[in-house]
Amino acid sequence: MSDHDHDHDHARTVTPMVDEITDFEVLEIALRELCIEKGLFTAEEHRVFTEYAEHIGPAPGARLVAKAWLDPEFKKLALTDPMAASKEVGVDWQEPTGFGTPSDFTAFKILEDTPTVHNVIVCALCSCYPRPILGNSPEWYRTPNYRRRLVRWPRQVLSEFGLELSADVEVRVEDSNQKRRFMVMPMRPDGTEGWTEAQLSEIITRDCLIGVALPKPGVTANVTPLVRRAIRPVDA
Repeated sequence: MSDHDHDHDHARTVTPMVDEITDFEVLEIALRELCIEKGLFTAEEHRVFTEYAEHIGPAPGARLVAKAWLDPEFKKLALTDPMAASKEVGVDWQEPTGFGTPSDFTAFKILEDTPTVHNVIVCALCSCYPRPILGNSPEWYRTPNYRRRLVRWPRQVLSEFGLELSADVEVRVEDSNQKRRFMVMPMRPDGTEGWTEAQLSEIITRDCLIGVALPKPGVTANVTPLVRRAIRPVDA
């Protein structure tokens, strides 16, 4: 590699903030550099989209659910045409930044909880997630521990988030993939009669929209999962 090439790479690629990077991060850097070289997008376009993705959060999803709780007609729209309902809370899946996110908008479905069915989402393969409406996924969602165990032992995993469901409630695990994304619509909790849409939105946390928590009056923070020590820890 020439000095010119070395300087060129340094000008574009941000140095990782950790001592080691994963194979996926190496692939992402290589693919990004190649796309810029081929003219598929510019470094500036990549920066704009990255900043957009880092600043969105679950607020649109919370507003959508709160609106559905209050408006039966909107709830019907959310369950039959969730992409149209998303636009009413400011999320356009096809053009969120002006140049689209082709891997995100092909299919989006909202899963309605009922007294006998509880939904929870996962991406068993990697970390597919409805980012335009929920923001970036939490770190635990991307871990092999969550991905592998939720599909096998969903009740045990949910209990580690503090969510204990009765035996008469069916737990349905929906597996996201590259072209299909999901969001949970939890049931409106008791004690919220007369609340405004803004008040309801505050208790619909990101974890409620994933399905590892239930909305409760007074609870506006996400769950901190229980961390279990490794059976055979590796010495530092």
